[in-house]
Amino acid sequence: MTTPWTPTTPQPQHGWRLPVAGRAAVRRANWELVTTDRRGTILVLLTTCLAAVAGLAAPWLIGRIVNQVGGGRPETSTVDLLALAIVGFAVAHVLLTRISHYLAHRFAERALARLREEFVDRTLALPTSIVERAGTGDLMARTTADIATVGSALRDAAPEVFVGLLQTVFIIAATFVINPLLGLCSVAGISGLWFAARWYLKRARDGYLAEGSTNSEMSETLAATADGACTVEAFGLRHRRVAAGDDRIRDAFRARVHTLFLRSVLFPQIDFSYVLSTAIVLVVGGVLYVNDLADLGAVVSAALYTMQLIDPLNRVLMWMESLQRSSASMARIKGVGSAASPAGTEPPPGGRPRDDRLEVTGVSYAYHAGYRDVLHDVDLDVRPGERLAIVGPSGAGKSTLGRLLAGVDAPRAGAVTVGGVPVADLAPDELRRRIVLVTQEHHVFIGTVRDNLAIAAPDATDRELLDAFAAVDADWLHTLPDGLGTELGAGGTALDAAQAQQLALARVVLADPHTVILDEATALLDPATARHAERAMGAVLAGRTVIAIAHRLHTAHYADRVAVMADGRITELGSHEELVEAGGAYAGLWRS
Repeated sequence: MTTPWTPTTPQPQHGWRLPVAGRAAVRRANWELVTTDRRGTILVLLTTCLAAVAGLAAPWLIGRIVNQVGGGRPETSTVDLLALAIVGFAVAHVLLTRISHYLAHRFAERALARLREEFVDRTLALPTSIVERAGTGDLMARTTADIATVGSALRDAAPEVFVGLLQTVFIIAATFVINPLLGLCSVAGISGLWFAARWYLKRARDGYLAEGSTNSEMSETLAATADGACTVEAFGLRHRRVAAGDDRIRDAFRARVHTLFLRSVLFPQIDFSYVLSTAIVLVVGGVLYVNDLADLGAVVSAALYTMQLIDPLNRVLMWMESLQRSSASMARIKGVGSAASPAGTEPPPGGRPRDDRLEVTGVSYAYHAGYRDVLHDVDLDVRPGERLAIVGPSGAGKSTLGRLLAGVDAPRAGAVTVGGVPVADLAPDELRRRIVLVTQEHHVFIGTVRDNLAIAAPDATDRELLDAFAAVDADWLHTLPDGLGTELGAGGTALDAAQAQQLALARVVLADPHTVILDEATALLDPATARHAERAMGAVLAGRTVIAIAHRLHTAHYADRVAVMADGRITELGSHEELVEAGGAYAGLWRS
């Protein structure tokens, strides 16, 4: 027998997830969306109020007509004027409501545009280590599903709820003006909505956050299975991956069933409250009329106002689910910003680096808290302009050390500094100006060649972009149909591995860092292409500090010094000739 799932049931953690913003942060974010566009807010508020006032006229005028007819001597001209006024106010109500909705939708679209731009900025500012730990599934779910949810709420739910709430307030106020006792009856009848809404809101946010989290888990698992399809087939992991996918889908299904249960409790109570409210007003109004405590027109108007509450309250309550989803999605969107590195536009606490000297002092590192260290008490000093090769068997910690040197990760113990300042504390722009990591993966973004290069130097001219291509010997640029304006990626021109690497190297030229870390940058290329790429790199790396994580020993042969790693430690350090003469592990590798 399985335990019923609830949002508070502990869920297995399948990897680190991006944080979620708290309620206070979400309230501040929503308030900023409203107050940033003050002119738009005022226009929406004004037209909505006018529309609500115009909508109040018809029930009151109908009450006046009832009194005229009930008096026994109705004046036809007066009744005609009242009927004409009803038509006029109805037309005004329709027009003002349409205008208010139009203005509200424009306001919402502007707010959504600002939110999207802010989200993209914060996402691009995330450190690489955060993105890698979070996984693509969680980030993609927030980028697509959560942004879409907030967008739908801003375009549709927020304007409808805003207009509905204002109309509700005006209608209740009008009922009290006609007859305070009938106004109290109307409020008493719909008071059940407050308890139902309170019960729902107390549980909805956690329920929708849990639903979003399980959707992220599901997306991450399915994406990992699809990306690693070849590995899954090669190692016979199909049944295991299918089982993992079923588990994530089951969690997402349970989370969605829970939120469906919340709605199934809320909506029947809404319908009952409407019937109860109208019935109370009619019964009490009838008693007042029989005892000459209220005229018939007032009772009719109060009953019509009470029935008129159904439409705005229905819109408010029907869209409340969307607002709850939006609140949960907003918390996930705003949580991305809190995951960004504290390093930003401000200088690091220790000031600017005094030079480009890289120093590694007593560094130990584990991938996650509580895990065993993969680097142990590493010390290394890289002089400006030096060419250092890091070699060793797979799993020795070479790439991990390269990531620490590039500021992608921070050590658990010890320090990695450039010019006396911790590398991980540098602002992103400052870090890119000093150190660039070039790996085996050379990503080509969808867009033009110019767009792909402008990532490294947004202000670069076309002449500078062409010079960067010339520096890496990329003659193929001239064969493209539109030169720098040629579209790359899906639907555009596809680059082969060598061209993609030359594009990445051109970015390095434009970024113009002092230190370049090459993490087996040519490992995926065939030998002929690799030699061509290495010749291109020679032009790029001239005059720079170069740290090459090498799998080909001839790369180490031409380095100023070689660091040999094994089991997360530097076991040998010296020039190629010194290490060969020492007769250690490096000498054995060289001889073999």
